[in-house]
Amino acid sequence: MIKKVSIVIVVILVAIQFIPYEKNVSDDNTYHISKSYNIPDNVNMILKNACNDCHTNLTRYPWYSSVEPVGLFLNNHVTDGKGHLNFSEFTNRPLAYQNHKLEETIEMVEEKEMPLPSYTYLGLHAEAKMTDEEREILISWAKDQMAMLKATYPADSLVMRRRTPPPTE
Repeated sequence: MIKKVSIVIVVILVAIQFIPYEKNVSDDNTYHISKSYNIPDNVNMILKNACNDCHTNLTRYPWYSSVEPVGLFLNNHVTDGKGHLNFSEFTNRPLAYQNHKLEETIEMVEEKEMPLPSYTYLGLHAEAKMTDEEREILISWAKDQMAMLKATYPADSLVMRRRTPPPTE
């Protein structure tokens, strides 16, 4: 019985090596955040090390991403991260969205929810683990960008509109 189960597991592991999926390697930066926002070198380095793999259109995949199911898991993780925040598409979104995402960035970094602990777990992606000083730099930068938006645009253009639910009958 154990031998049959082992064979089935090996067959499944071999078969999933051939499941195709699109990796996050387009590197399209047409609407990158840097097109409209000042990103100093120190902030850019923090974003590159701690954020960009999951929050831009270009992921630096580790060697083990070629082994399934790890690659599928990582790709799903990246897709999910880009769904929440994509710096490569940032300026293609309304100002209210941009302002809100800067606010969320501050909150997530302050609460140490980003980068995800699973991303730096067991020493993986050690460069992504932010020091308290790096966190303060990133938070301060995001606050400065929000202040710039507030000084440049009308207040109502920076507020996310609440979606009204459809009327119930």
